[in-house]
Amino acid sequence: MAAATRAATASAARQVTKRNFAEAVQDLAAHVEACDYVAIAAQRTGAPTGWRRALPVDTPETAYLKAKLAAESFQPLHFAICPFRVDATSPSTLVAYPYNFHLFPRDELQLGMPAYSFSCQSSYLSSMAHSGFDFNMCIYDGISYLSRAQESLARERIFIPHVRQLSSSPSTSIADSVFLTRIKSRIEHWRKGYTKPCKTADGSLVNTLRQLILGSESYGSRPSFSIDVCSDRQVQLVLEAANHISDDLVPLVVPDKAGTARAVRVIFTSSPEDKNLLLMDIKKMEDEHNLKFRGFREVIDLLSSSQKPIISYNCLNDFTMIHSKFVAPLPPNLHEFMCSLRMVFSNVIDISHMWREIGPLRKAKNIQAALSYLQRQYFVPMDVEIPQQDGNNSVTKSGENVLRITKLFAKLSNLLKISPNGQTHSGDKCHTVEEYSYILYPSCTAEESEDDKSSNESNTTRSVRTDNVVFLWGFRETSVKELRSRLASLHHAFSKDFELRLLDNSCSALIFHSSDTAIDLLREINSESPSLNNFFSEGLKAAGFDAYRKVCRSGLWDSDLAEALDGVSSEPSTSTLSGRGTSEICWNTSLMLDLKEYLEC
Repeated sequence: MAAATRAATASAARQVTKRNFAEAVQDLAAHVEACDYVAIAAQRTGAPTGWRRALPVDTPETAYLKAKLAAESFQPLHFAICPFRVDATSPSTLVAYPYNFHLFPRDELQLGMPAYSFSCQSSYLSSMAHSGFDFNMCIYDGISYLSRAQESLARERIFIPHVRQLSSSPSTSIADSVFLTRIKSRIEHWRKGYTKPCKTADGSLVNTLRQLILGSESYGSRPSFSIDVCSDRQVQLVLEAANHISDDLVPLVVPDKAGTARAVRVIFTSSPEDKNLLLMDIKKMEDEHNLKFRGFREVIDLLSSSQKPIISYNCLNDFTMIHSKFVAPLPPNLHEFMCSLRMVFSNVIDISHMWREIGPLRKAKNIQAALSYLQRQYFVPMDVEIPQQDGNNSVTKSGENVLRITKLFAKLSNLLKISPNGQTHSGDKCHTVEEYSYILYPSCTAEESEDDKSSNESNTTRSVRTDNVVFLWGFRETSVKELRSRLASLHHAFSKDFELRLLDNSCSALIFHSSDTAIDLLREINSESPSLNNFFSEGLKAAGFDAYRKVCRSGLWDSDLAEALDGVSSEPSTSTLSGRGTSEICWNTSLMLDLKEYLEC
């Protein structure tokens, strides 16, 4: 029964391509308005591997720099969005409206945007193909987009005729008066040919000749004629003349390739109804043009303006990607990024932070593991109801994930006593989701697995100063046990209490329980103390957290971590000691980032 429910819900998601995008956006807007939360999940062409992925040893700043690398390197090809709410009449029923948007960066405006190239990983593409992802539909019918920054650039190069409101004008000069009188005379003379046509036997010929002489054109089926202008002031005078003469005239400002107004086209309408139809057509044309500019970013703007809580998994990667592709280039540091992101999304919830609030669930390593544990250990019935939606339906990995996120969030909200308005259905006070905002758990695995097994993560996460961290490289051992045993014979510091973690095949991190031990060790290494002769003879090298921070800030992502650390440690300006810009990390097998302090802009 459960398997049947999963298949039914996954296949009920509405598939959206550029063919049905405009209608889908309208429906999505209505569903977002009617719901309390919005879950998102994206499918990309790859993810960082090795030490370039988020590690438990990372600070918020270095974790952001790694997420920035991923966002700038890989491309989202599929974006699942699911507005949802808990049924007010049945707290065990979840009403969801899942959408699967298929994306592809395409230079539709021939401006070299949004992207020339992006990186792909064969393992990710193979996984997507295995799960039924339609690459043909993605490439040929995927929705393109421009970020807000790219749209601003595009609008400086492409312009369309538009209706402009008449602004308050300064005092009229003599030249203005002469120009205004002449323009009024031209418009009145031209308009008279349509309001009072000649009724003589040769009247049709006279009317035709009059229109040719006056330069009459047509706008669709409606008569119009253009008035050349040389300045914005003349544009205002033409608008003033047209509005003063009659309500049946609609002036359109026609820009040149540089965006400067070169003419005003005056359109004649036959009735108030006809004028309203024309204005509606112009508005529709502008909306279609805006949609072509923005593409999928129209959806991001919709979510932003709704101010609804956004629920995601692996939020840091998701929102650096969203910022990079749909808002603007990513800032160089975490503080600027958080200030910018907060202006777009005020309330971001990482589902993995919520499940870690329940003690036994801290060992769950992915969404499916958390759901399976809740199913076994807690009685939290939750039926997912998906009203029938138009469009083709199919199953995708991110489409499945977004429905899992909605169901998991609803179950966790029940257990943690969370409601949208801070009250239960019976009127009792409870928690709001804002209390869980902007505390993120970046994934510390290269690629999320689908199994529901738990990790070996301990139930506690402790704060560790970066002073306590020492990076070690140059060893030949391939296991933690072998390396720890070898180090114990090289220096008395390695007989102290410390934890050891292999970060990649070339480098490890030692987390000492005492910062004094770590600092003393690094000081002896820096001074090449004779007590470390055995250490140096083994070809071992070490550095403090400052060297690692510099590697991340310098963007030395193409090297092994050992090679990168070796390079920055040999620079005269770099000390192997820690202590400059000391901060804290949350040490565990997963990385917790509390970013609330970065929201104060």
